Amino acid sequence: MPEPFDWDILQRPSAMAMVRGQLGFSWMVLSGRLAALTDEEYFWRPSSEALTVVRRQYAGRFRSLGSGEWVAQWPDEPDHRGPRTIAWLIAHLTETFFERWEWTFGASRQGRADITLHGNAQDAVAWLAHWVDAWSNSIAELDEEQAMTVGLSQATELDAAEPFGHVVLRLNRELIHHGSEIMTLQDLHALAA
Repeated sequence: MPEPFDWDILQRPSAMAMVRGQLGFSWMVLSGRLAALTDEEYFWRPSSEALTVVRRQYAGRFRSLGSGEWVAQWPDEPDHRGPRTIAWLIAHLTETFFERWEWTFGASRQGRADITLHGNAQDAVAWLAHWVDAWSNSIAELDEEQAMTVGLSQATELDAAEPFGHVVLRLNRELIHHGSEIMTLQDLHALAA
């Protein structure tokens, strides 16, 4: 269960308080929806072409993202517009928060390919929560000056070239964007059932 949202942060007049408030509130909403996620919803495919999380040997024509038995099917083209499952979206969010944490606050050794993915909803949600919480707790320790440090994150070339506050905002956008996709898929699954 995630920490309760710190409503007092909404009264703090600073840029980092605003981005932390956005992250915290967005995660509170999404994690509330994920708390009761079933395996059936997790793997539900809105179409037979939907990217998902599979055992490594079933990745098919897609690249495999992940280090263990379970991997995300990863398209070669960056603008691949095919549908995705909730499992894929959770895997993507997990690797995004993991990689940014590792290359900003961690040992800077592992990348997205090193992430462990899960073949069930409960473990996948717990692993996502772990990395969102690690990220959130680490950025909470930064002061305003550190948040504007260029290159604080070295996860990607873009991260290394921009003030860190932009990295935080981009991860907030990822959580909001993919979180809304997850909730829409939950709603569609409920209608299809």
